[in-house]
Amino acid sequence: MLSRLTRPRAVAVCALPVVALLATAAFAPLPFVLAQPGMTANVLGDNDGDPVITITGATTRETRGELRMTTIEATGPGTRVSLADVLDGWFGTDQAVMPRDSVYPSGDSTKEIEEHNAAEMKESQDAATEAALRYLDEDSGGIKVSLRLSDVGGPSAGLLFSLGIVDKLDGDGKGGDLTGGRTIAGTGTIDSDGTVGAVGGVALKTQAARRDGATVFLVPKAECSDAESELPKGLRLIPVTTLKGAVGALVALETGRGKVPSC
Repeated sequence: MLSRLTRPRAVAVCALPVVALLATAAFAPLPFVLAQPGMTANVLGDNDGDPVITITGATTRETRGELRMTTIEATGPGTRVSLADVLDGWFGTDQAVMPRDSVYPSGDSTKEIEEHNAAEMKESQDAATEAALRYLDEDSGGIKVSLRLSDVGGPSAGLLFSLGIVDKLDGDGKGGDLTGGRTIAGTGTIDSDGTVGAVGGVALKTQAARRDGATVFLVPKAECSDAESELPKGLRLIPVTTLKGAVGALVALETGRGKVPSC
């Protein structure tokens, strides 16, 4: 049949299925979420009227500056994301397109996802406390640490929780603050042995950090290139792999002595 059509007509006939597929794709839900810079919270301060970090069984110190954990905000697990939404996200600098499974466990209900994120946050807080007390050679049996941060789930605040505990108990080890009075932000999971892990969404988190006044951003070393891709002006990246390395980098930054790593 096509051999008897003129070339323009043949092209038109062939194009119809493609147009139909594109039209279907434009309106069909896709397995992605759209993310944007989220809230940040100073772990050395209060959140919703309560201290983020409360320590009993040891003397704590007054701190200056801020240690801000960072987040991303993603469309909900049941939100319909179309091809047009995805294209907008790809070409925007303040949005990112992420596979749904990288943000929400596949096939789970909203309630199950919330429970999963809450469990990950609790596990992260426990690991952060253990890592900080191990770093300080403190007895975890004699010191109790309570961490409260409402409306945030997942493990990505682990590094900042550990740094906050270290700052409240020991500062830079010589009477000064880890922050040096600066607003320092960052992200990263942490294991009980102090190992810092990657988290995802760092390009959006750097934007949230700079928006809220940070001048320094601690990033898992493996995610340096992602953090650099949309790095806001005035924000310095410091790559880290361990809690000890992060503390050392902040002390070097504060005192001007020693090497401060860079991406």
